[in-house]
Amino acid sequence: MVNKVILIGNVGMDPEVRTLEGGAKVARIRLATTERLFDRQANEAKEHTEWHTITLWRGLADVVDRFVRKGSQIYVEGRLRTREWMDKDNNKRYTTEILADTMNLLGRRSDNPASEGAPAYGGGQQQGGYQQPAAAPQPQPQSAAPSAPADDPDDLPF
Repeated sequence: MVNKVILIGNVGMDPEVRTLEGGAKVARIRLATTERLFDRQANEAKEHTEWHTITLWRGLADVVDRFVRKGSQIYVEGRLRTREWMDKDNNKRYTTEILADTMNLLGRRSDNPASEGAPAYGGGQQQGGYQQPAAAPQPQPQSAAPSAPADDPDDLPF
């Protein structure tokens, strides 16, 4: 079975961040994605904005708390989760949210309202709350096989 969501959008309000009794951090953000369609009959462009509730835990919540503000553009990968509860009038209520597994900051640092005083972060990928270290360039291994001269007609690429 597959339950995977990938979204790129703009944060609609500053994140709600809480620390639970056990010390785990949880953040909730509202993300807007906009679909632009062209209506040929009316000869006009139309937009449809969908709002998503994203929940981020632990390290990802910490990154959101420090770097994400209203207007930030982010990339999120996660999975759908539906919860149910009873409201104060004893009615059964449902909500569907995205539990984030990965979050990337997008856009230029100057576009991010929270980038004031932020380290040179570069929008690195966040998985499980940890920034993926930048890979150092690796030297290319030299082939042990002798290379054929450039004018050799038997030097075929297959």
